[in-house]
Amino acid sequence: MIVLLSNDDGIFAPGLKALAKSLQETGELYIVAPDRERSATGHGITVHRPLLLENVNIPGIKAKAWAVQGTPADCVKLALEDLLPEPPAMVVAGINQGPNLGTDVLYSGTVSAAIEGTINGFPSLAVSLTSYSKHDFSTAATITRKIVNLILKTGLPEGTLLNINIPAEKPRGIRITRLGSRRYVNIFHKRTDPRGRIYYWMAGEPLDLENNSDDTDIRAIKQNFISSTPIQLDLTDYRSIDVIREQLSAITIEC
Repeated sequence: MIVLLSNDDGIFAPGLKALAKSLQETGELYIVAPDRERSATGHGITVHRPLLLENVNIPGIKAKAWAVQGTPADCVKLALEDLLPEPPAMVVAGINQGPNLGTDVLYSGTVSAAIEGTINGFPSLAVSLTSYSKHDFSTAATITRKIVNLILKTGLPEGTLLNINIPAEKPRGIRITRLGSRRYVNIFHKRTDPRGRIYYWMAGEPLDLENNSDDTDIRAIKQNFISSTPIQLDLTDYRSIDVIREQLSAITIEC
């Protein structure tokens, strides 16, 4: 049984290594990940240049591994279409350094790697440690192994992946959550280089818009719970179909 691992922090990231160590006995591990950090690349794929890859050895990890000069989605697509000898039982992306909460999932390379697995019909999981400063992934890796072993037995609904966020401190439990709503303020830092040219650094501070909703992933993490959010591929807003149909009926199309 093959388990495919990927991430967006790069193939030598400590989170990926901790994940691989934890899953050594779960199945035959294949790791296909970016050759360097590819955070916030979303579901971008490489179409205007060739994809180069290199077979690598990750110290202390028993796995076949490739570093790819591409995005996380590239990595999973390449693995599924060419590198794996047979289809995987599961795709696991992570363990990401930092949270992937709320609308962050739209930008996340980690989540996009899991989405690519789901698109291709495989049970898929995205995992994040919700801290940029804590680098001990051992608890998150142990929790992930338990979730992976469970999903390997039970499966996931078709077209659905799980987005898992694990607090840096010892979690109080696990909650099944929905995506919260957050946006970023003070996003751009405007600066001037030594030649007088203006440039910008993108940063930003998260502004959570649903602080009183206990069922969101954001709230769960703030209360030191693990958040487990099922995400579906179908983005259609079925509630709005009739409203939009009525609005557009006023438009006459002359051919």
